[in-house]
Parts: sequence; C-alpha cells; structure tokens
Amino acid sequence: MSTYTAGEITLERVREYVWEIPKQGEMRVPARVLASEQLLDEISDDKTLEQLRNVAHLPGIRKQALCMPDGHQGYGFPVGGVAGIDAEEGCISPGGVGYDINCGVRMLTTPLTYDDVQGHEEELVNRLFETIPSGLGGGGVFEGTTADIDAILARGMDWALEHGYATEADLEHCEDEGYRPEADPSAVSDRAKDRGATQVGSLGSGNHFLEVQRVTDVFREDVAREFGLEVDQIVVLVHCGSRGLGHQVCTDYLRQIEKRHGDLLAELPDRELAAAPAGSELAESYYGAMCAAINFAWVNRQLITHQTRTVLTEVFDVPRSDLRLLYDVAHNIAKKEVHTVDGEERELFVHRKGATRAFPAGRPELPKAYADVGQPVIIPGSMGAGSYVLRGGEHSLAETFGSTAHGAGRLMSRTQAKKQYWGEDVRDELRDQQHIYVKAQSGATVAEEAPGVYKDIDEVVRVSDALGIGDRVARTFPVCNIKG
Repeated sequence: MSTYTAGEITLERVREYVWEIPKQGEMRVPARVLASEQLLDEISDDKTLEQLRNVAHLPGIRKQALCMPDGHQGYGFPVGGVAGIDAEEGCISPGGVGYDINCGVRMLTTPLTYDDVQGHEEELVNRLFETIPSGLGGGGVFEGTTADIDAILARGMDWALEHGYATEADLEHCEDEGYRPEADPSAVSDRAKDRGATQVGSLGSGNHFLEVQRVTDVFREDVAREFGLEVDQIVVLVHCGSRGLGHQVCTDYLRQIEKRHGDLLAELPDRELAAAPAGSELAESYYGAMCAAINFAWVNRQLITHQTRTVLTEVFDVPRSDLRLLYDVAHNIAKKEVHTVDGEERELFVHRKGATRAFPAGRPELPKAYADVGQPVIIPGSMGAGSYVLRGGEHSLAETFGSTAHGAGRLMSRTQAKKQYWGEDVRDELRDQQHIYVKAQSGATVAEEAPGVYKDIDEVVRVSDALGIGDRVARTFPVCNIKG
C-alpha cells in the first residue's frame, strides 16, 4: 500500500510504519504519522489526522508535525502529538501541552517477587487505596499555605527532599532531576494555587492510577540489568500529573492568548491551537507558569511514592532504601531543547502532548546512571494488559525530536465506555480471570478505563521498537491497581 485515504485526507507511505500528509495549502511543514496499518485504521477513526494537519500550520514549526503510534483525538493537538517549534521565530501553544501539565509516569523497583505478593493482593490494594488520596476535588498527602505552594512551584523535587519526602537518589532518577529552573510562581494565578493547595500527593481521577506490577518479560538483558529489572520482580507504576493547578494554568493562558493574540489565532485552522508568539510577554509568562506546574507535578508523584514506600514497608517489611525510583518521565510538556534542524542546531519549544521524551545514550540531559545506556521510557497499558519499559532509541532524535508514545491510546470516549461496560463486571472479571485486583472510587471510573477502551499496547510498542525511537527492554503485567 503506497497511500492511505481517510475521508478527505490522503497519506503517502514514506517507508514501513511512516505515513505522511504532504505539505499543502497553508501548512508550513508536512505531517507524519508513525503507525502500522492496524493502528492507522484506529487513528483515522476520529479527528486525529485533521488535528495533526492543523498543527502543521503553526508559525515556526520545524521538519514535520508528528503523531506517535498511540495517537487519538485531543484538544487542539492530537494526543500523541509532537511538534518542534522554533523558540525564537515560532510560538508556544498551551493546546500542545494539554490541561494536565506534566502528566507523567514513574516506576519504583522493589526486591519483592510475585511469589512474595501472592495471597496479599487484597490487603495490598486496600492499604494503598486508604493511604494514597484519589478522586476528584481536594485531599492530598500535604496541605500547605500559599507560601508552601510557591516553594513547591519554584523548587520542585528539591522541596520534597528538604521536607523528607524524597532522597538524593530520587532526584537523580527523575527527568531534569525534578526541577525546571525557569519556573515562575508569580505567573501562576491565585485560583490555580488554591486548587493545588489541597491536592499535593493525590492521584486524581480519570485515567490516573497507581499499579503494582510484575515483570513478565525481559527483551534486552543488558539494559534491564542497568535499569535494575528482572523477570518475576514486583514494580510499582504511578501515573498522574499537576491536578487542578495545571488545569487552571492551561485555562488561564488559553483565555489570555485568545484575547491578546487574536491576529495569530485568525491565521490558524483551529481556535484550540491558540498560541503566543515566541518572545512575547504571554509566551514568557506561560512558559514560566508551565514550568512551575511541571515542578508541582513532580512533587505530586513524589509524595505518592513516599506513601507507597510506607505501605510496602509495613505490609512486606521491605527497607525503604530497597524501594528505588527507576525513572520519572513527563508526557504533557513543552520544553526548550536543542535539536538539529537542516544541519543546524536550533533551540525549539518541543511540544509533547501525550508523548514521552526518549533520548538515546549520550544526550547530556540524561542522568549519570543512564548516560551510556539511554533514557528509560515507561509506557503504561490498560489495567488488563501489560505495560512496558523502553529505552530511548538511536533514531529518536532524527525522527521524532527524541520522542515516542506515552501509552496504549484510547479507542473510545469515556461516554462510550460507560455505555458499553459496567464497572463492577469489569472489576470482577479482572480479579477472577486474570488475578488483577482493582479498587476505585466508583464503578464508573472502572468502566471508563476498561481494557477494551484502549489500543493494543503490544502493537504500539512494536512499532516504536521497529522504528528505533524507543527500544523494548521489559514488559510488566498488573497485580493490583488503584484509581480515582
């Protein structure tokens, strides 16, 4: 197949798993989808391709607009969207980051094996659910003053270290060491800070979760050894972001940008792409606020990690020092990074909307522990399927600005899911048929996140591995899962 047609959009096959919408009309660059034909059939079911084509109209976008193998319709950008936009001549778009700024995942390794946990699943899932706040609204591990929130926004994981929630090793194994120095708490509204004040250390709702998993497969033993992973080992995966604070930051700046930069908005095919020109007051303010929300999200996941360590030490008598952070990666973010464009190094706002940084070995941003092996990349599947640990692939910088997929990607909306699935049935089937224990605030949440709602995670990761943008290292499978 040399072309693929979906409605009015025709993609040309560049090579295996690489499809391109040619530059046409007001598009500034072509748009590329990285997918197998199976995944492309699913990606073309909604407005993903239209949204990707729209992204290619943004001022200053370089090389091509990109959609990862897990792509689906989002706000402005498709989820799974990546765009490298010139930091001097381009713009920054809140829609290219999303409402949940620095939604991300982290993995905690343990010395436990699956045999150690079997028979304790119900106790474990109940203790985790009781200890880690989840669900809509307030309630967190830490509730502080405005000064406390400002300190979290400004300092990120360093604040958690000072207050006894983190170790030096945690900072060393977190993207950017859990700190964006460009963070500007003064650019974050009081409303956003108020929303965040009661939510530090909470999972939230929707697709956010904490999952205890067992390692079922190792594909690259040398890399797995460097990551501290082996078959039958128990690990913990945490997936959440900046909660109401990040949502409010996005809302605030979308409104301001729409009012102040209507001329730029008028040139774009979708209002949801609203962007502030690079160097403008709003671009600088949004970047400072976004970086502050990034810091907040890292602290949020760190406090959840702190609580998880407490539960595991109490239930299994494991020393806290043996519960090590493998890595923490963000997947809703726009950061200034230097990339090669047309043979020249350029500073770009790399927008990753539902996409994960996947830097290969040798990139200076990597922590010392992974400098020679490549960045760990953590890709969660659904609560009835496996998740994956990858490492940044050697082709990622040339192909995707150092990015790969962030998850399985949704196949159906939450509304559709609740019509098709009954939460209690999903929970019971997972327990009785797959020995997966799930606890959530409501049956509706479980229905919205039923395994059938998501794409095939194995296929998503297979494409990533084949393209050399994210190499398979290990696969995990759920043991128990808590959700909001």
